[in-house]
Amino acid sequence: MDGWRGLPITGAITGCVLKELGKEMASSYFSGNEMQAGLALALAVPEIPGLLRLPRPEPYGPFSSSHLSVQNPWLTGCSLLTLSPVNTGGRDTDTMPYRLSSLPILACGGDDSRIHLYVQQNRQFQKTHVLHGHEDWLRGVEWAISGGNLFLASCAQDCLIRIWKIFAKSTAEPSRMEDEEDSIKLKESMFTVTEEGFKTTYAVTLESVLAGHESSVSAVHWQPPFLKDGAIVQPMSLLSASMDKTMILWEPDEESGVWLEQVRVGEVGGNTLGFFGCQFSPDKSVILAHAFHGALHMWSQNPNKQGEWIPMVVISGHFNSVQGLRWDPDGNFIITVGSDQTTRLFAPWTRKSQAQVTWHEIARPQIHGYDMQCIAMTGRFQFVSGADEKVLRVFAAPKNFIENFSNISGIPMEKLRLSDGTNLPEGATVPALGLSNKAVFQELSAQPVQEDDKFNSVSNQYSRLYFQPLTLTEPPTEDHLLQNTLWPEVQKLYGHGYEIFSVACNQAGTVMASACKASKKEHASIILWSSSSWKQIQTLSFHNLTVTQLAFSPDDKFLLAVSRDRNWSLWKQRVGIPGQTEPEFILHAHTDKNTSVHSRIIWSCDWTPDSRYFITGSRDKKVIVWGDCQSTCNNEDNILATIKPSSSLLDSGDSVTAVSVSRVLAHDGSYIIAIGLECGKIQLYIWKHRDLNDWTKCFEMNRSCSHTLAVKQLCWRGLPGRAGHEGDKDEWLQLASCGADHCVKIFDIYKSAL
Repeated sequence: MDGWRGLPITGAITGCVLKELGKEMASSYFSGNEMQAGLALALAVPEIPGLLRLPRPEPYGPFSSSHLSVQNPWLTGCSLLTLSPVNTGGRDTDTMPYRLSSLPILACGGDDSRIHLYVQQNRQFQKTHVLHGHEDWLRGVEWAISGGNLFLASCAQDCLIRIWKIFAKSTAEPSRMEDEEDSIKLKESMFTVTEEGFKTTYAVTLESVLAGHESSVSAVHWQPPFLKDGAIVQPMSLLSASMDKTMILWEPDEESGVWLEQVRVGEVGGNTLGFFGCQFSPDKSVILAHAFHGALHMWSQNPNKQGEWIPMVVISGHFNSVQGLRWDPDGNFIITVGSDQTTRLFAPWTRKSQAQVTWHEIARPQIHGYDMQCIAMTGRFQFVSGADEKVLRVFAAPKNFIENFSNISGIPMEKLRLSDGTNLPEGATVPALGLSNKAVFQELSAQPVQEDDKFNSVSNQYSRLYFQPLTLTEPPTEDHLLQNTLWPEVQKLYGHGYEIFSVACNQAGTVMASACKASKKEHASIILWSSSSWKQIQTLSFHNLTVTQLAFSPDDKFLLAVSRDRNWSLWKQRVGIPGQTEPEFILHAHTDKNTSVHSRIIWSCDWTPDSRYFITGSRDKKVIVWGDCQSTCNNEDNILATIKPSSSLLDSGDSVTAVSVSRVLAHDGSYIIAIGLECGKIQLYIWKHRDLNDWTKCFEMNRSCSHTLAVKQLCWRGLPGRAGHEGDKDEWLQLASCGADHCVKIFDIYKSAL
């Protein structure tokens, strides 16, 4: 938003509200007579109990802010509005019986179970009233204006929603006798506001108490007002979200005025904690909720059937740092792992009726109990992942996923079907108190339940099989992702003494290498595994500290490892050994204290597509190309080769956290190299082996395209072209990136522009 500077706030923000102010309110809130209109922003900040900040935007004078102090409670929500029109009984003017009030009123909810009302007077917000009623922490408050009255909706952890009505007491209203005991009326509480010499009394009544949720109500929102016949109309529709995984749409009955539940939507199943917030679309045709774990849930009203709401396709992604990603060998999808303890699969959604291709999460193969760290593809529909545990886990795609992937991506099943497709499990499920995804076969998932015993036994009420095979033609919803898109775990690999940190697989998919966190040489060894037997082949020892990344050369002759000890090691596969059944690697070259060019931890490495050179990137901001490796390939096995830098030192300007070399060359035969930085920027270079000017910077991602935190990994699509597009294979490249900002980005790069 233009004109606003960064706010000097430390700690989390528990609530905020942005309101457009009219001329009168803006001129009273901001200094300067030239003010015509403005914006007011209120932030509930728990760095100090009861602190509320009201910053002023830059165009209207120097940046400043007002602080409100609520004595005891921690603020959990706030809402800002102007007071309703005041009925003057025609005293101020003969033609208009209402005097418009320009005073803003601010409602704040806190952990004291009360709602604090503030009204601005003399350019300072002053507490005018406190509303009692809730019995637990407030979670949200929101204002609305209807019929000249203010309505305040509040929700709390006591599972209840309260609607308060605030209106001006007319001076012309006849006084009532206090001794009229037979009269029945709502209890009113009063407060008085002074504006321009006029004192106005406002009354507050409890309009309704809404009970329908079974857990803490986390948010309430009114339907947005709209313009009709030149007037602003505020519909009396209220949306609430709760930790019981439901949203409820409330409206008053037209005849009785009693607030009733009109619509209830939500999700069933899955290990989630419910909804954290909700919103209306302007026309009330779509409602949106976001869950505790970052997922979005959207429902749209069926235009052909009144009262029916349909779940819609919505974006999804990680809710914590994304640590690694890989393309599948055919470049049709990517798999990512993150610190949110999930492994997610993203693929393009192709629709015959639309030319646009959009990316969506179509499977969540692994939902784990440890933070995920690394991943490697061992086949088209098989991967191995490592987490903050000592075990590597291997997963293979079930039949139901392959069928749905074909429907969503538009790739025929004939191109996807595996040779042993008849033996594939239907899906996977996680048993209670378990971490392993167990395969579910067709005869188990389709097992009928006797109607008589359906509700008679505990085992049937709480079935162990949560997987239900579905045929999808569009990306799945969140509840389906949680329960029905898991991949069966086919193997566990034991051997490391500490948490897994890096893993890689060769191009043929026959050998896998892994390493764990280490502070001593005996724990920094690299373990090689056979992907056919899943047994250890060899242990490679050289580094003294954690191996941060592993990379096999495209021709599978070399294995490269970079480490926290600032060195790299190159291992060569031995060939021509009589009786050899499994590959064997020996140390071919390395750097040490004297030959190392990097002065800080080496975070990343990659190979050029011809396997001649490899590239390293370090925290010391240097990027270096090393080689030629092919010229030393024929050295004797017992003689270490000397591999020196083949490029000039490239200073990237910030710590390098990720590097990746495209498998497709530029038009002049140069190598295309992507560099990810700790600040979140991604740089694209072309490098060609020559004496001078070997590095050519193509471009640097702008702020909107870059990550906002460190880039964790970069990965080029292994084939030219764009996933989901046909006919442009020679002109486009695709680069996938992931970062600590929870984002996965896919860039389409026009090759001719490099």
